[in-house]
Amino acid sequence: MNVVEPAYGIARVSDRHGHGGGKASLRDRLRGAIWGQLVGDAACLGIHWIYDPAELDRAYPGGVAGFEAPGKGHYHFGKVPGDQTHYGDAALVMLHSVAELGRFEATDFGSRFIELTGSTAYTGYRDNATRKTLENYQRFLADHPGEAFGFQEGADDDQPATATRLAPVAVAHYRDAGLLEAVTAATRVCQNNGRAVAYVKCHALVLKGLFGGLDLGTALRRAAEALSADVRYGSEIRRKVREALESVHYSVTTATKRFGQSCPLIHSFPSAVHAAFKHADDFASAVLATARAGGDSAGRAALVGSWLGASLGVAGIPEEWRRRLTAFDAIEQDVERLVRRLEP
Repeated sequence: MNVVEPAYGIARVSDRHGHGGGKASLRDRLRGAIWGQLVGDAACLGIHWIYDPAELDRAYPGGVAGFEAPGKGHYHFGKVPGDQTHYGDAALVMLHSVAELGRFEATDFGSRFIELTGSTAYTGYRDNATRKTLENYQRFLADHPGEAFGFQEGADDDQPATATRLAPVAVAHYRDAGLLEAVTAATRVCQNNGRAVAYVKCHALVLKGLFGGLDLGTALRRAAEALSADVRYGSEIRRKVREALESVHYSVTTATKRFGQSCPLIHSFPSAVHAAFKHADDFASAVLATARAGGDSAGRAALVGSWLGASLGVAGIPEEWRRRLTAFDAIEQDVERLVRRLEP
């Protein structure tokens, strides 16, 4: 399957909800994509996978404010505010790998991912993509002793795992002719699934458009249109993005219920598109809106955060939120190392 990338220019097109490319520099957009992804994930730590908004209202009568502590029995219980969910744990591994190498390399990231999530010391949640990838890895080692694992035999999984860690890959390769090949390889490490590959490609092209100065609405539309060559999933993605953009009159909670609160990208991606587009000028409002909508909020918030970080620049992300991240120092070091590798 060949996907034709759109001719992303630097023209700034504005509309009612997605304003023009703004004043952020390219480097600050690149920084913003990575920071936004990680902040969005961490902000949803304590309320992740609570599906009933009424339950959220009862638990937080003053409203979800972000960075809530996971309660006893919660999927992320034991983590503290500022920590990442399991999505963010893998995102930190991806960031460190890409920052060290200056590019995505499947074997390097895959080895680090297996080392983290396959360790008995890892106490984070192992989602389907992680569990099945670990099983495939162990099966390969047993069946092919002495051979090198290719780290392209991930789970048959169509959820947001790779999308929630993609920002460093998009940053490192956004000017490369092989961007989509790098994105495909990054996806197949843990998600050897055609739908996942297609949606993650769309995500990467949205980021590329935002890095080039497009407003969010235009970046989303052009990225979806670029998937036309994907005969299996292209029309689905175009339809989902169009429906999300045309549903801006709905609240984020209502739209998320309509598109789906659950993890599969056919639900989570358009729900994230709607939240980001509805609050295109306000990072915090967008993240909190998708958090309050329940379900796979951390997955959606990682997407929303990366898009608005890339659109508004790192200054558009509340400084207090960035500094709340437990891994702040390590993130800052890796982000700056990666951005310094890129020419102005």
